[in-house]
Amino acid sequence: MKKRIVVTGGTGRFGNCLKSIKTSHKIFFPTKKTFNILNANNLKKYLKAVKADIVIHLAGLSRPMSIHDKDINKSIELNIIGTANITKICSDLKIKLIYFSTNYVYPGIRGNHSELDSLLPVNNYAWSKLGGECSVQLYKNSLIVRVCMTERPFLHKKAFVNVKTSFIYHDEVAKILFKLLNKKGIINVGGKSQYIYDFAKKENKNVKKIFLKKKNNFGIPKDSSLNLKKLYKILKK
Repeated sequence: MKKRIVVTGGTGRFGNCLKSIKTSHKIFFPTKKTFNILNANNLKKYLKAVKADIVIHLAGLSRPMSIHDKDINKSIELNIIGTANITKICSDLKIKLIYFSTNYVYPGIRGNHSELDSLLPVNNYAWSKLGGECSVQLYKNSLIVRVCMTERPFLHKKAFVNVKTSFIYHDEVAKILFKLLNKKGIINVGGKSQYIYDFAKKENKNVKKIFLKKKNNFGIPKDSSLNLKKLYKILKK
């Protein structure tokens, strides 16, 4: 069944990947000026006008990670308050909400985190995303995607050889997303568990090794890899 889908943050890195996906759904990519997540009246007016069935909420503050330490007001406004505004309006208008969170909400110590694992963000960025999750959890017609994704090609010249995660490229997530539109609750989305260096060198043989020290100031978890059994079960169907 065709849906009318509004994507917030559509001008961002992942939003641009979504624009290249061929689908029968009608997708809207409003600009920040047209769809201001800090203005509830603006949100409601736009969603009513386009008769949205689903909102995919990507908009927020991500990089650089340090901005979430230097300017917590901005982090709170865009990732927590903005998401709460979206949730309230979707609830009022009975619109399905899909919220993109992060695998960094997990403790990142032992890895293989399932959707039912306890949560303990390791940095302010992850705390702000978990803050957004709190409002979305209150709305039952919603899906939280805890994703571990990155740009293609791998951006950095160096990669950690002792940090494990579940990276998957943006374009791969874009293809998966449309298979999750009818799902609710929480779903981990990512690739297989591996060290970042091993992931990066597959497409960049020149990437250099770097080690994360035991006492690091990067706010990076040692092993934030994801258990993807729930996702694989859905994709097989």
